[in-house]
Amino acid sequence: MVAVRLLGLRPSPGRLERWVGSLPAAGSWGGRLPLPIGSVRSYFIRSIPPAGGVERGARAARPPRAAMGGDLYALDFDGVLCDSCGESSLSAVKAAKVRWPSLFEQVDAAMEEWIVEQMYTLRPVVETGYENLLLVRLLVEIQIPSVRKSSVADGLSIQEILENWLKLKPTLMDEWQEDRESLVDLFGRVRDDWIENDFSGWIGANRFYPGTADALKLSSSETYIVTTKQSRFAEALLKELAGIDFPSERIYGLGTGPKVKVLQQLQQMPQNQGLKLHFVEDRLATLKNVIKEPALDKWNLYLVTWGYNTQKEREEAEAIPRVQLIDLPDFSRQLK
Repeated sequence: MVAVRLLGLRPSPGRLERWVGSLPAAGSWGGRLPLPIGSVRSYFIRSIPPAGGVERGARAARPPRAAMGGDLYALDFDGVLCDSCGESSLSAVKAAKVRWPSLFEQVDAAMEEWIVEQMYTLRPVVETGYENLLLVRLLVEIQIPSVRKSSVADGLSIQEILENWLKLKPTLMDEWQEDRESLVDLFGRVRDDWIENDFSGWIGANRFYPGTADALKLSSSETYIVTTKQSRFAEALLKELAGIDFPSERIYGLGTGPKVKVLQQLQQMPQNQGLKLHFVEDRLATLKNVIKEPALDKWNLYLVTWGYNTQKEREEAEAIPRVQLIDLPDFSRQLK
């Protein structure tokens, strides 16, 4: 084990509150075999206050109604309804240990904990889940010079990653000789195996933001989920954690196309004609993409103040006429 210096302070015990499963030994993946969840140490994540008043048992979302005026809400999932940062970070560490086992031979428990903590800070740059794996490996290379394969890791700070991720990502993919589809597939399989072997641990690593589950249950508007998360994971969390049997045909997840295309599909559906259109996101870059599409001019755009974005992005959004900042209480009231 080499000695390494961790950037920043280790989190205080008060910020690490809940056991949520464990990390596999490096290189433990064998074809499609389950991950050895119980064979290594458990892991902590920060606890998010649970949504108040969530009923036990799944409740069906309100049935669709004929379009005679009213509202349609297209909602992002992660960062708007659900705080999945703990789960996605832990899944990324699990998957990274499978993908690059030799790197983790020099990673001890303290560094794993530090990596997960940094992922909370870096979460705003993640658009699609597989990027978490790249961030985990980059953090390892920043800390351990002997395993570096990238030209950008030396001296790189967390702030520089936040500011330059769109440029760093293709460089890392090229220098590590990785491809997107393989990483997406691995990330999904690791989650599937965590669910199969420790369902309660996987569920417990996620939290719905306070009030969002009740607002979604009670909404009288037409609601859709538009997310880069794989649909089966969003559907499972809605049912098991929020207690909502949300119609699967209303969840547009990874593989259904870019969000701008999904919004075009939604506004063209006959049953949605005459509805006032609302799109709620936590990524300013996504809202900017919508603004670039003249065909989407009818959408009211909202950037949430509680999701995975930065103060700088929120300040930038305030200067964009099409984008409205919305806080959690107003969102819950408006959705109902």
